[in-house]
Amino acid sequence: MFRKLVAIEPISLIHSAEKALKKFAKEVILFGDIPQNDNEIVSRISDADAVLLSYTSQINKWVLDRCDQVKYIGMCCSLYSPESANVDIIYANKKGITVTGIRDYGDEGVVEYVISELVRCLHGFGQEAWDEIPREITGLKAGIIGLGKSGGMIADAMKFFGADISYFARSEKVNARQKGYKFLPLDRLLRESEVVFCCLNKNTILLHEAEFQSLGENKILFNTGLSPAWDEAPFLDWLNGKNLCYCDTIGALGGKHLLNHPHVRCMQVSTGRTQQAFDRLSEKVLANLSEYNRRYNIQQGVND
Repeated sequence: MFRKLVAIEPISLIHSAEKALKKFAKEVILFGDIPQNDNEIVSRISDADAVLLSYTSQINKWVLDRCDQVKYIGMCCSLYSPESANVDIIYANKKGITVTGIRDYGDEGVVEYVISELVRCLHGFGQEAWDEIPREITGLKAGIIGLGKSGGMIADAMKFFGADISYFARSEKVNARQKGYKFLPLDRLLRESEVVFCCLNKNTILLHEAEFQSLGENKILFNTGLSPAWDEAPFLDWLNGKNLCYCDTIGALGGKHLLNHPHVRCMQVSTGRTQQAFDRLSEKVLANLSEYNRRYNIQQGVND
């Protein structure tokens, strides 16, 4: 059991999960607002040996050096790699601090967003139909960049509606081949697809000037990642043609300065943050804490 557990900001746990945190620490403190700077983060952590945070704050080397009691940091948000995390995991590990994160808790809502917006675009619900005449997803050439959990779910949903699926990833996926999805080089996928879905890890940029030239005109681009999948200059040049870009968040788009572009459709909300997503998030955060406790208890038993 931890001596003191502090959530330095809102972490989106459901009420029962917040109560369950008391099983893991003698003292639990949950802050209801986002800290304004590193000094405030250090002040909130204070002498805690366990810390929880979401995606809206960062725990960097400077903070870690001033919080020498911390043994465990639980990221209540997506963790794809140490390089893209909002915690300096590599430095934390060097200091003997365990850092955990979660994945795949909000993908279902993102898939629903993608299908909803694409159907509205193609049929012309509340807007002009993309091809002037209302059109189904049936037969649409859809390209997926990044066939991880969310990319795979989008591909499956598009296939259900009759789309022709191609994808680009680090390597060909056996299960994707069995489903009939075509593994293509990126430039060919961009040329041949009518709609492209970027489903990449945070800070992964694959679309540069050459890629936008391959993508060409009369295309629809979705970005479901946490950050832009493109260099901004060629992206803006591409947007000025007969093209559309859909993003759910400003972070995925690349900034508020792009919101007023006539070819941008941005919801300005994380479509993965649903009631069910909070249930899954809470379950996974508690599971990480339980696993850490289990390993710690085993270690203590061996040491004794």
